[in-house]
Amino acid sequence: MKVGKVFDRLAWRYDSWYEKPFGRSIYELEVEAIKRVLPSFGRGVEVGVGTGRFASALGIQFGLDISFSELSIARYRGIIVVLGDAHEMPFLHNAFDLELIVVSICFFEHPDVVLKEVSRTLVPGGHVILGLVLAESPWAVFYREKGRRGHPFYSIARFYSFSQVVNMLSSSGLSVNAVVSTLLELPFEGRSVRDRRILEGYIPEAGFTVIRAVSEPGKLNIGR
Repeated sequence: MKVGKVFDRLAWRYDSWYEKPFGRSIYELEVEAIKRVLPSFGRGVEVGVGTGRFASALGIQFGLDISFSELSIARYRGIIVVLGDAHEMPFLHNAFDLELIVVSICFFEHPDVVLKEVSRTLVPGGHVILGLVLAESPWAVFYREKGRRGHPFYSIARFYSFSQVVNMLSSSGLSVNAVVSTLLELPFEGRSVRDRRILEGYIPEAGFTVIRAVSEPGKLNIGR
């Protein structure tokens, strides 16, 4: 797959972005936002684990990815790695009680298929947490422009709206029960993010939205 080849070739470039002031400040805030909705869990997997930074920070044991090069870095961070395609996960039914997908939705060819696989491999009552740059966010505009200028990662990314993601979750038998938003300032790559707020609910202007959904029907909580 094209996406796998890009991340295989540029794994170290991708990972080193998190060490720069802009990237590190974003990463730290995204981790804190995910922690706000992270339930207790016994067996978790990050789907599209990449180099393992999020799984490692959040105590998630397993990681699935199509990039061998990135999995090599994730293994170094202590993740039990699995090489495979998220569209056809090499896991049994009801294998996990938590699945995490951070940003990778925008790189999946068919995210709706991936979410159905998430539903299949979650236990009843298990949770999926999505970390997203949504299509309506000014941050998506920022990344799309970088893609138009030839950025190797953003040129292959596709961003989805909040309603599209919620509909894909619902169609997969997953019910949203928590949303938080952060990155509440316009992106400026020359410095660290200054606005450190993490707010409950869906905020269209936010650069990073975290959605938690459960594999049993639950109350939709998307207000500000």
